[in-house]
Amino acid sequence: MKLKNIKIQERMKHYNVQGLSITLLEGDEISGTENYGLLEVESNRKANEDSIFSACSISKFLTGILVMKLVEDGLLNLDDDVNENLKKWKAPENDFTKNKKVTLRNLLSHQSGIKDPEGSFPELNSKIAVPSMVELLEGKTLYCKTPIDVKCEPESEFHYSDAGFCIIQQLIEDVAKKPFHQVMKEQIFKPLGMENSHFNKTVLEVDRQNFSCGHNKNGELVDGKYPIYPYPAASGLWTTSMDLAELVLELMKAVKGESKVGISESLAIEMISPQRGKSWTGLGVFLEGSEKELEITSLGWGVGFQCMMVAFPYLGKGAVIMTNTELGVHQLEGIIGEIYKSLLS
Repeated sequence: MKLKNIKIQERMKHYNVQGLSITLLEGDEISGTENYGLLEVESNRKANEDSIFSACSISKFLTGILVMKLVEDGLLNLDDDVNENLKKWKAPENDFTKNKKVTLRNLLSHQSGIKDPEGSFPELNSKIAVPSMVELLEGKTLYCKTPIDVKCEPESEFHYSDAGFCIIQQLIEDVAKKPFHQVMKEQIFKPLGMENSHFNKTVLEVDRQNFSCGHNKNGELVDGKYPIYPYPAASGLWTTSMDLAELVLELMKAVKGESKVGISESLAIEMISPQRGKSWTGLGVFLEGSEKELEITSLGWGVGFQCMMVAFPYLGKGAVIMTNTELGVHQLEGIIGEIYKSLLS
């Protein structure tokens, strides 16, 4: 994929975007990276290939890859009732779970029957302790004030859910008997050389040199500068466009039976296949088109940041676009959309 007919710095100025990082993939390899602007407005911190952005919900794509690895290793099963392996919290049984249970497959494809309570899952409030997943799921925190339960029969409806990925995180911690960030580091980050990828729990852990601040649509710093989400599996990833491109490359290679982390071809294909009759949702990714033209995407949108991962696994090409400015419109309606369209032209 190549950038064509777009004057990026001019478009950044138009949208008040402070910093931007793009890494492109072509021929099943990383073909280049381009970095523009600043990590913090009115500073001298320029974006470069080591610049770390909040990936927000692209974390769900990463979590999907980790789940495939743990399924491959026999620690998890996509179609088991998650309550069989959850230890510290269980998905509440009710009339909706009589015939179908909550499974990893329906959690990853947002079809578990779980709906996020209104106003839940905001960024970290530095005055409040970081909650445990169990506290969150029990509705005992300001981040999620209502206990999580199943609101409709699993696999009957699609509801995009952060809570679902909190359940996945708890499940991974229960079966691996380790914190989520440690499992991710051992199973994914280290084998793929993703040295600039982190799950930060507090602003105090932020490396001020390489971490980008968040900005609003006017190009001004957001409150707190570094918005952090205390739900790693759902939206806690901080990473570079280069590291994220390594993850995209891993999926594309796995689909061809050449995974670095040890995911089988069949499981990789399962991840990018429509789930339960919904053509647009795979396992931790979204889908468009089919067969050789299949396009997979993952979008991140949070306080101060917007980003996008797109890949055509059977064509061996893709792109990661990360910005440190939240424009208040869908990614495809702002600068990310313009870059995406120029790559496809």
